[in-house]
Amino acid sequence: MSAGSAAARAESGAGDPNQRMVYMLQRAARVSPDGPAITFAGRTRTWAQVADRCARLGAALAGLGVGRGDRVGILAFNSDRYMEVFFGPAWIGAVFVPVNYRLAVPEMVEVVADSTPRVLLADATHVDQAREIAAACPGVAHLVYADDGPAPEGFLEYEALLAAATPGDPVDGNGDDLLVLFYTGGTTGLPKGVMLTNTNLYANAMGGVAGYRYREHAVFIQCGPMFHAAAGSRVYSNTMTCSHTIMLPHFDVETVFRCIQEHRVTVGLFVPTMINMMLHHPRFHDYDLTTLHQINYGAAPMPEALMRLALEMLPGVVFFQAYGMTEASPIVTTMPPEWHATDGPRAEKLSSVGRPAFHCDVRIVDADDNDVAVGEVGEILARGPNIMKGYWNKPELTAQALRGGWYHTGDAGYRDRDGFIFLVDRVKDMIITGGENVYSTEVENVLYRHPAVKECAIIGIPSETWGEAVHAVVVLKDGMTADEAELIKFCRDRIAHYKCPRGVDFRDRPMPLSGVNKILKSALRKPYWTGHRTGIV
Repeated sequence: MSAGSAAARAESGAGDPNQRMVYMLQRAARVSPDGPAITFAGRTRTWAQVADRCARLGAALAGLGVGRGDRVGILAFNSDRYMEVFFGPAWIGAVFVPVNYRLAVPEMVEVVADSTPRVLLADATHVDQAREIAAACPGVAHLVYADDGPAPEGFLEYEALLAAATPGDPVDGNGDDLLVLFYTGGTTGLPKGVMLTNTNLYANAMGGVAGYRYREHAVFIQCGPMFHAAAGSRVYSNTMTCSHTIMLPHFDVETVFRCIQEHRVTVGLFVPTMINMMLHHPRFHDYDLTTLHQINYGAAPMPEALMRLALEMLPGVVFFQAYGMTEASPIVTTMPPEWHATDGPRAEKLSSVGRPAFHCDVRIVDADDNDVAVGEVGEILARGPNIMKGYWNKPELTAQALRGGWYHTGDAGYRDRDGFIFLVDRVKDMIITGGENVYSTEVENVLYRHPAVKECAIIGIPSETWGEAVHAVVVLKDGMTADEAELIKFCRDRIAHYKCPRGVDFRDRPMPLSGVNKILKSALRKPYWTGHRTGIV
């Protein structure tokens, strides 16, 4: 971490012991003890019950040898138990590590080998993967079965551990204690553990409650994967507002519709791909969705045509957009509903990602970190108490990302005269497909391992379903052959399927190169994006 960043964190009150999320859970249990906290699989638990179970989880983990600063991992679909893991380790000063279940097992092993959790929890669906991970990572001392029914062989039973534990008070600590390690992809293809502290997520929750104008005791539907900071961070804002979370294991359109109707859901968080699927579902009009008052969206570019359709088909819903990233816990900018205009003078803001959130400052700079003029494109930098402490075990990468006391997002954009931020490119060549981040270099590294591939480039191209689709452009070696299906399968055998190309173009001429002999991806992308109105080219 740079000296400037450390100074900024000290000024923000990063060490304040009151900025600990377990205290927010205790507060919820005091002010709304009988209020519903979470409903999952037909069972509902109150805030008092959730707080008691989280305290018991902390005690149970301590009994398994987990101490302050140790890590606790979970590999599972969303559930009520998953929510408890957002607090249980923190009760004893430990750190929570959600593992992305969409990764291939070798990628999961990389995450666990890097974070070295002493305990790994898994649900019924991921028992076999958890066993493979534990076999490859000797630091995992215990496997815990966090699901209904008896534990499989080799696993401890979550409910039995809680029943035998004696709950106590949270251990002493402060806001600068690590709370969560969210893993995100990297331009090198290696996973990066983003260190988020209590203060980071406290600031994000406070800023989100204010920026999204959350009401107390809302009914929130949670269907995004909680290994993502966007969905996971809502656990904390919902705790602050004593809201009721309707938890789904994963996204399914009809299940979402049914839950909105049955539980009278008022707030939802969806990526644009989810919204697109909902609006075009043949049974959209068969359910009563009138209680839905607010939709928050982000994590991927929102096509303007889709936004207009959403405003038309959900006239009683207000829309809030957020732009951010894991390193910012994750909110950097927000755009409230009054700026979601389809005509009039405010319509020009519809393609914006909004203005800096209340808890975050934003600059746009040139290559030397000098501020650029209004309307001029540069790199987006962010600063605030929400910005990560750094990357786990990566001090050099941390210093580079936080140089000068500002987080360098790697995204390019500009600011208009009213302070609205517009994205125009991704410096890191990241592709966002269905709300998932895909780093082109990681996929290229895999393709280059194929014996027939001479040159390749991974780009994002327009997709009505996913927003962007991962696409490969390939030059084969002289005298060698490969087809599209072969290359896609080659990737699918080695990395998560969502990262793999959905299509391949073969070139019989060299790739376009820049003055420093780098492949010009902008030139490769341009034909695909012609005629598509989007800020991401």
